[in-house]
Amino acid sequence: MARDAEHESRPVIIKKYANRRLYNTDTSTYVTLEDLAEMVRSERDFVVYDAKSGEDLTHSVLTQIIVEQESRGTNLLPIGFLRQLIRFYGDSMQKLVPSYLEFSIENLARDQQKFREQLSKTFGPTAAFQALQDQVQTNMKMFQEALRLFTPFAVQDQGGAKPAADSKPKEGEGDIDDLKRQVSEMQARLNKMTKDG
Repeated sequence: MARDAEHESRPVIIKKYANRRLYNTDTSTYVTLEDLAEMVRSERDFVVYDAKSGEDLTHSVLTQIIVEQESRGTNLLPIGFLRQLIRFYGDSMQKLVPSYLEFSIENLARDQQKFREQLSKTFGPTAAFQALQDQVQTNMKMFQEALRLFTPFAVQDQGGAKPAADSKPKEGEGDIDDLKRQVSEMQARLNKMTKDG
């Protein structure tokens, strides 16, 4: 029994061959990207190695799974999100993005049952959007708080005023606009810190 639990806790090793075939070493069978997607959904961890070089290909294979899912018309990632994500490559915020996204998705996964219950009690797609919007705002506040821990002394502009992040949103500004403004302000603060440092 303990041996089975240990077997289930360690990641399955998948070998990727030059012909792009994927081989599951636990079941001694060839698998598809859809098989690996099903393993992810069932929370069975795996790592993918190049069969010849031993290079870890897990990241690229997981990205392939997402691309395949998106190409089937299951558009989980909105165009605006994809464009913004591309903009972060090479940007000063690039190093913060992975931890922020991981933090956000972990919170969403943890709270998904709460969202499902809220959605089952209410009608219409606006309830789902509002619940997700509320979660994004909560995540952004937590992320800003975490960022403040790394910068305990507030960065001040040349005029000696407090950072713009403390200013109140303008009347009628939407939640998405507010979130974009906060990210821009955070990016400006980080840019200033890297120039000063």
